[in-house]
Order: sequence, then structure tokens, then C-alpha cells
Amino acid sequence: MERHGVRRFYSASEVLELVTAQDGQNEERYSSDPDTADTDEEEDFIEGIDKLHDITGNIVEEKDGDLNEDDEEDNNGVVAGASRGRKRSREGPASKRRGKRSETHVDTQVKWKTEKETDHLLHPPLHFRPKRTPGVQLPLSNTEIPSPSELFKLFFDQATIKTLCENTNKNAAKNLAAGKKFRWTDVTANEMYAYIGLTLYMGLMKRPQLKDFWRTTTAFQVSYPGKVMSRDRFLNIHTNVHMSNPEDDAVNDQKKGTPDYDPLHRLRPLYDSLRVACKALYHPRKNLSVDERMVATKAKIGLKQYIKSKPTKWGIKLFVLSDTTGYTTDFHIYTGRSTQKTGKGLSFDAVMSLINKDYLGSGYHIYCDNFYTSPALFCHLHKLGFGACGTFRNSRVGVPKTTKNALTKKSPRGSIRWLREGPLIFVKWMDTREVSVCSTVHTAFKGDAVRRVVKAGGQHQVLYVPVPSAVRDYNCFMGGVDLSDQLIGSYTSWRKCKKWYKTVLHHFIDIAVTNSYLIHKEMCAQLEQKAPKHQAFQEQLTVALCGVEPQAAPTTSYRHLPVAIFEGASVEDKATKGRRKCKLCGKCTPFMCEACKLPLCVIVDRNCHKDFHSSSGHAKK
Repeated sequence: MERHGVRRFYSASEVLELVTAQDGQNEERYSSDPDTADTDEEEDFIEGIDKLHDITGNIVEEKDGDLNEDDEEDNNGVVAGASRGRKRSREGPASKRRGKRSETHVDTQVKWKTEKETDHLLHPPLHFRPKRTPGVQLPLSNTEIPSPSELFKLFFDQATIKTLCENTNKNAAKNLAAGKKFRWTDVTANEMYAYIGLTLYMGLMKRPQLKDFWRTTTAFQVSYPGKVMSRDRFLNIHTNVHMSNPEDDAVNDQKKGTPDYDPLHRLRPLYDSLRVACKALYHPRKNLSVDERMVATKAKIGLKQYIKSKPTKWGIKLFVLSDTTGYTTDFHIYTGRSTQKTGKGLSFDAVMSLINKDYLGSGYHIYCDNFYTSPALFCHLHKLGFGACGTFRNSRVGVPKTTKNALTKKSPRGSIRWLREGPLIFVKWMDTREVSVCSTVHTAFKGDAVRRVVKAGGQHQVLYVPVPSAVRDYNCFMGGVDLSDQLIGSYTSWRKCKKWYKTVLHHFIDIAVTNSYLIHKEMCAQLEQKAPKHQAFQEQLTVALCGVEPQAAPTTSYRHLPVAIFEGASVEDKATKGRRKCKLCGKCTPFMCEACKLPLCVIVDRNCHKDFHSSSGHAKK
């Protein structure tokens, strides 16, 4: 902040008071422009900048390669892909106001401390007091493991499916009234479950087009989908499936551009019920992570975002709360910065929308990356009884700017620097590059070491270098959302859809399936039973939802063994009864092949049975 030409940098304690005292920002109305941001603030978010917490500074003209060391912020030594946003290719007001930051004030009295100096928490350790016993919750039994379909139907229960069926039937009636040609009968709950089951089947069995699953004139045909539902019926349900009442959608669309407009109206019934189910069926353990997730779509809607660092660069953004198992505890769909009303910044609001003390309890440790980490957020969480740890940016308001005794590029690997400001500790660690972590639950250094393999003198050597406990725990507990994304992406039901809300519907299905699998896995572990693999779980769930048991391939009980042609002959007739000419040598024999039903000799000096089945012209069946 500048006053009369002098820039002032705030401490961590002052930041919290400053942010809390700010009045709410004037809200911009929601825009449905498909390819541009609503305001300059939206462009900031696309680049991963939170204007209330990042210092954008004065413009200083610079040449390529003439960068200050403070501007080179990279925490990829902790997690890969920490960079966010995209480089702006167009000129505009937002691009003109940013440039090289010139620091005009540095507190020379404060210096970074090393790992040799002792650090202590200035407050008592947080006591973990969850509202419920962490883990699987009632109505699930502790003595019996429910089937995959029973678990899934706790997330997509009868009331949810009834709502989905009613709105799908209404949408089909609306489309028929508009002149579209297709045959329709009202979809039932069993049909809707079968439709969901087939979408899961298609996630396991990949085909280029939906119609390919019903093709019969190809070497790659599959017979199961046709036994569950006809092709036309499936495509009609897929075309008309709808989560909200179409009449209410029309009313909501008329409000576009006003504060009463709800951009998530088409998702609202399932969006709300699924979030409630996720929180009701499982209570998370102590370590939680907050991160974003992208639901891939290129639909022309204002909800669409771009994140350069994500594999799915274009899509609808979700802020997700997960524990270390990958269970999606809660999620929040981003609808635009202009909808945030607290005035404390997007990163602040995103975390606080997921962290609910009344539901979670207290003493939880929240891990987040450098987009969310700010002294204001961490101080606020600390007052609420939550610990926090995350990588931070040097440009964040409240972060120490002193360079006295700071790390440099020539600092040896394993070097540690730290500063404490009240409950906050700022730690910098040199690995292959500098790593910056802020925490309210860790001390600077506890003597931990991390294994590194380096090449020296043409040979690889193993080194153990000191590592701050905050960095170690961050690497251990931050990956919950990434694990959830990995599980969801393994066998996703998603397929390309023209309607963006159908894409989100399939993501809701994937969340329910993945959470069901994680609950099933944990219950198996509690009862000391072997849990099925992810694929086997989804196969069982698919068959149960479709309601059609797969038919096993016909197998024969016969084997190529020599047996008597005639059984039950008397003692006198055993040598002659039922004798036939051998298929191979033409001599009479009382034996035949059990599978082939052909007479073949089996005697000491002539084994036609063996010769017949081992010949190249008579391969075994």
C-alpha cells in the first residue's frame, strides 16, 4: 500500500486486521460471455493472482532476462506443477499495471534464522476434537460390508433418482412439444439406474462412439449393452437427462444479469444432495487438503475457466476438500469472483467455504498450495482452531521481505532459513531449488532428513539432507485431492456432451462411485477382509445397476480322455462288447475319446488316442 509516495509492508498480525476491516467490494454482475473474463479481477484469477493478497507493485520497465531474484518464485521442489494461470497475450488494463516489483523498504533489523537456532511454538498445540468419530458413519454397519450398489445408492438415493427421473421426463416432454422427433415413454427409477450403470460400463469398455456399443456387424462387438437397454432408448435418455425443472430453468434464465440469477440452477438439486451425502457418510481424519479440480468442457459458458498447469486446461473449476485417502469430503463449484461477498479475496473465501467448524470440529490441519496460502487466512484459521500449512509466494502481503541472511542460489542443498511472526512460521529450504512453506503447526526443524541421489565424479551417491518438518508433512498430506482426481480419472463415466450440465452430472456420478469404493475399501480393512481392486469394484457396481447378470461362456465338462465305448458289459463280453474300428488305424477297439466320441486304440504297443490328438491336423479343442 502506498501513502504519499511511501510504501508500507504489513506484518502478519496487521494483515488480519486490515483484511477483516475491509468493506465488501462492489460486485460485478454475472456474465455469460464464453471466452472472456467478467472483469479485470477475473483475469487476475485466470493468472492465479489474488489482488487482496498479492503485491502487484509499481511498473518498472525491464528487459528479458533482467529479473530480480525475488521475482523468481518456484515451489516445484515440493510439488510439481505449482505454477498457475496463463500468460496474457492481449494488451489491456490488467496487463499494463503489472511488471517488475521494486522493493522500496526492507526491514534490515530482522534476519532469517538457520536450523541451528531453536524454535518453539508460541501457543499450545492444537487438540484434535472432531465432531464425530473419523471414518465411516452410520447408517453403515460395522459388522457387515454392503455391496457396491448399496453404497452407491446412499449417494444417489431413491429421492435423488426420483428427482432426476421427473425432470428428465419433463425435459423430454418439452423437447417433443418443440418439434423434436423421437419415441418416448417416461423413464423409471430402474431405467435411470440402468442408464448410470451403462455409463460406468462405457468407462471400462472404451469405444469411439456411443452407437458402437450396439453394433453387431463388427469384430469388436459387445453383447452386454443390448441386453440391458436398446440403443435408441439409451440415446433418448442420454439426450433428455436433466437435473432441474425445465420450467424453473426458463424463469432463472430470465434473471440473467441480475443478482438473483443462479448460474448453477441446472445442477442445484443433485449438487446440494451429493454434498450432503459426502459429508454425512464419512468423517475425515486429521489431515485435510484443499485444491482445485477441473471438469473438462469447452462449452460456451461463463463458468468455463483456464488453468495452464492442469492436464485439463479448459473446464469448470471445483474447489475440493479431501482427506489423505482421496475421499471427496466437500466441494464447491466456482461461479466467478464477482459472486464472492466477504471482500477478503478469492483464495480466502475458497478455503473458508469448505472449512466448517460446526461440521468438522477443531484441531484439523489444512494443507494448501501457494494460491491459497496467505498470512491473513492462516491467522484466521488459527483463531478458529485449525492448523494450516502450505507453500507461499514471496509476493504475498505479510510475507517477510528481508534479505538479511536469506538463501541464495549458491546455498548448499539442505540449507534452512526461518522466521517466526506470532503463530506463523515462514520456512525456506534449499533442495534442487528454493522451497517456501508457511505453517501454524510446525517448528522450524526437528532433525528430519530426506534421501537424495546425486551424481558426483561420474557416480551416483546417496545423501541424506536436512528437511523442515513442514516440508515433509506437506509432501505427505497435500496429495489428497490429486489422489481423488487419479481415482476418478481411471474409470470415468464422462463422455463428450453438448450440454455442460450433463458433463457435470457424470462428474457427480464419478464422485459417488469413487467415494463408495473408498468407503468399501476402508470397511474391508476394518473387518480384515481383502478389498477388491478398483476395476473389480466398478464391474460389480455396473452389473448391479444394470440389473442383468452376465452369462458365462459355455464350457464343456468333457476332456480328451479314453473311455470305454460300452459300459456295463458282463465279464464274458468286456473284450468284445461295443468294439468299433479305430479312426486312425482301422483295427477294432473297445475305447473311444470322451470329448470327440471317436473310437481310438489304447494298448501297450499302439496308442492311437495319443497319436490322433497330438497330430498337427487334429488340434485339441
